[in-house]
Amino acid sequence: MSCIVFTGGGTGGHIFPGIAVAEVLKKETGISVIWIGSNNGTDQSYVCSADIPFYGIPAGKLRRYFSFENLIDVFKIIGGFFASLIILLRLKPCCVFSKGGFVSVPPCAAARCLKIPVVTHECDFSPGLATKINTKFAAQIFVSYAKTTHFFPNEVQQKITVTGNPVRMRFYAADADAGKTFIQYTGDKPILFIQGGSLGALQINVLVEQTILFLAEHFFIVHQTGAQHRAQGERIKKRLKEERPDLIDRYKPFPFIVEQMPDVLAASDLVMSRAGANTIWEAAAAGKPMLLLPLEKGSSRGDQIENADFFTEQGAAITLSAKDATPAVLCSTLTRLLEHPEELKAMAKASASLAGEKPAVKIAHLLQQWITE
Repeated sequence: MSCIVFTGGGTGGHIFPGIAVAEVLKKETGISVIWIGSNNGTDQSYVCSADIPFYGIPAGKLRRYFSFENLIDVFKIIGGFFASLIILLRLKPCCVFSKGGFVSVPPCAAARCLKIPVVTHECDFSPGLATKINTKFAAQIFVSYAKTTHFFPNEVQQKITVTGNPVRMRFYAADADAGKTFIQYTGDKPILFIQGGSLGALQINVLVEQTILFLAEHFFIVHQTGAQHRAQGERIKKRLKEERPDLIDRYKPFPFIVEQMPDVLAASDLVMSRAGANTIWEAAAAGKPMLLLPLEKGSSRGDQIENADFFTEQGAAITLSAKDATPAVLCSTLTRLLEHPEELKAMAKASASLAGEKPAVKIAHLLQQWITE
C-alpha cells in the first residue's frame, strides 16, 4: 500500500493532532506517513521529532483583511501549489489528510488536480478559512463537535463524520510522578499549569505577572510562557526573588514543553490556558479541569470563544472573557475553586468524559477503512 500524505501547520494546534493520528496509523496498520508543511517555521522540527519524513513548501498566510503582505503571499501560495504537485507526483500517495492551517491549502488543491482523494479534519467548533477552502477538494470531512456540521452546506453533509479532536496517545497514559520530577515539584500545594499554546499568550503572561504573589502563595505554578515571551518568565521569577524569596521554588517557567507535556498535564491539578482546540483537548484527555481565557474576537475569528463555551457548557471548564480576565476576578475565581474542591473534581470528571473515545484511534481506523475499500 502506498503512503498517506499529511499536511497542516503554522502552529502546534495544526500539527500535534495530525501527529497523533500518524502515530496510530504507523503502529497499528504499518501504513507509512509523510508530511507536507511550511518551509519557514517550526513545522519541520515538530514533525521530524515524531520520526515522520517532512517536505517543506512555500506557505502564504490566508488573511481575512487587506494587507500588502497578501500580494506577496499570493506568490507563495502559487509556489506551494506547484511544489506540492511535484511532491505528490513523486510520492503517489493513496490520499492526503489535512489538519488545516494556511499551508494545507496548496497540497489539497494539488491533490484534487491529480485526482488523489483528500480528507480534511477541523479541530475547532467552527471551520476556519483553510478548512472551508479544503472542503471543496475533500472526499471526506472529519469534525470535532457534532454542532460543527451546521456550519457546512447541505451538499457536503453526507461527507461529514464526527470524530472528536485527536491527541497523542501518551496523554491517556501519562506518568504524573514523571511530570512532578520534570517540574521539580516540592511541597504540598496544588499544581497550577498555565499555558498559552505553542506561541505563548502575552495577556496571560501579564496576568500571571500581576498576580504572581497570590498565585505562589496558594499554588505550585508551572508556566509555559511561549518561546518568544521567555523574558517575561524570567522577570516574574526575579520579582518573586526580590519580594518573596521564600516562594521562589513554587514558580517554574518554561518557554515551551513538548515531550514532557503529557506527564506535566497528568501532574497538574488545574490548567489555565487559552482555548485553542489542541490545548483544551489535550487537557481533556488528561482529565483536567480548565480555567479558560479565550482570545477575544478582535484578535481572532472567535473560534477560541466557541471552543471555551462548549467545554464550559459541558461542565469541564470555567471561562473568563477578555473583559473579565482581571487580577481581581482571577484571584476570586481561584479562591473559590480552592475552597470548593468538589467543583474541581466534577470538572475533571466532565473533562475526561469528553475525550474518552480516543479520537486519534477513531480517525486512523476510518482512514484505513476508507482507503482499503
